[in-house]
Amino acid sequence: MEYVSYSIVIPAYNESDRIQESLTKIVAFLAEQSWTAEVLVVNDGSRDNTAEVVKRFAAQHRFIRLIENPGNRGKGYSVRNGMLQAVGDVVLFTDADLSAPITEAPKLFSEIQKGVDVAFGSRWLVAKMQTERQSIMRQIAGRMYNVIMRIVLGLNFKDTQCGFKAFNRKALETIFTRQHVERWGFDVELLFLARKFKLKIEEVPVEWAHDDRSKINPLVDGIKMFGEMLSIRWNSIVGRYTNPHLPKPVVTDATPVVKIAK
Repeated sequence: MEYVSYSIVIPAYNESDRIQESLTKIVAFLAEQSWTAEVLVVNDGSRDNTAEVVKRFAAQHRFIRLIENPGNRGKGYSVRNGMLQAVGDVVLFTDADLSAPITEAPKLFSEIQKGVDVAFGSRWLVAKMQTERQSIMRQIAGRMYNVIMRIVLGLNFKDTQCGFKAFNRKALETIFTRQHVERWGFDVELLFLARKFKLKIEEVPVEWAHDDRSKINPLVDGIKMFGEMLSIRWNSIVGRYTNPHLPKPVVTDATPVVKIAK
């Protein structure tokens, strides 16, 4: 199947220090690819000038869009908000710090082209591809979370938390209209839903570098994520995922994706 357009969704909360560099890299990368594409930055109620930085880029590049959340709602909400407004045939979300370089995106897109519905980056399939590792504490917390996730949700993946995931439109419309988790634990819900609805999933090793400015607290947020994991299992048991609770995105011919020339 030949896809013609791509969307890149970036959740952002107080990212004025990093978003300019990241958008500069993304703009340069897209120009090299000559893709038809759009970039959506979802501002999650930032208290700094994240929105102003994005607006300056959008004024220079019409394929960049700023989406404003109704206040600070969480990363999961931000990703869902951007994904449901994206119009590309393939939609990728990535962290604002580009811990996985945007140059790794073709690896995920290639899997989608081969017929996979969801392709997501992994830091642990080929650990030597990590150019900057997390602290030992974060690694231990991550491994513990992964073990519990396998027990509670039955997801047999090496790395669910890497913020670098791509979806075709079928997967996007199936998953994000049913997503409930709006904070840090949303990644496993996405993959749980993909497995529940028998979508084709591929975990792909990607280059990755930890950023010490990461906003997640391994202990405090880890406890919250465990609670969210239990809520995912409960939602499935009581049938909350059976039907979408959000409207299916409407994509018209008048889409804002732009052919980006070299």
